[in-house]
Amino acid sequence: MKVEKKEINCIVLDVLAKGHPEDPRPPFKREPLVQAMGLEQFKLLELVPKPGIAIELYEKLYIGDGEREQIERVKRRIGYEELTQTARGELPFIVEKVVKEREHDFVQFFNTAVPITPKMHMLHLLPGIGKKLMWEILDARNRKLFESFFDISARIKSIPHPEKMIIARIMEELQSKDVKYHVFTTK
Repeated sequence: MKVEKKEINCIVLDVLAKGHPEDPRPPFKREPLVQAMGLEQFKLLELVPKPGIAIELYEKLYIGDGEREQIERVKRRIGYEELTQTARGELPFIVEKVVKEREHDFVQFFNTAVPITPKMHMLHLLPGIGKKLMWEILDARNRKLFESFFDISARIKSIPHPEKMIIARIMEELQSKDVKYHVFTTK
């Protein structure tokens, strides 16, 4: 059985000082909320800030076990459809920021991707990669492992921006409930 890891850090997508607008309770009974995305597994979360703490968009927050400075508790995990319009608008920019910050991890994906089934390779899950391009990537990495996004784009001419492929796949995994294989996110 696979044990699901907890997110330890997250980045703020939206701050709802007066609670969620779709909450049927009267405004004075709602608690303030923060919608955020985990930095490791891209989990979408709803958090309850500590009273009197001001939280900003794009702020990184600690949500792991132990003493948290700004967050009282992680309320629940949410789906893409539960995000506010602001959070949906910010999500692609924040995913891009995280992908660029964790470039080494995503370059390793290109270096270690393996077949999923006899007819399906992990690389096929990236938008724009078919059989021909997959073989080109595998041949290039067999000669020498990739070192950066720039290295991938320099050696594989038909992939000018590998980070955009990763970002598109992460967004697809977050937005669609019909995704069968989660490469970068968790269900």
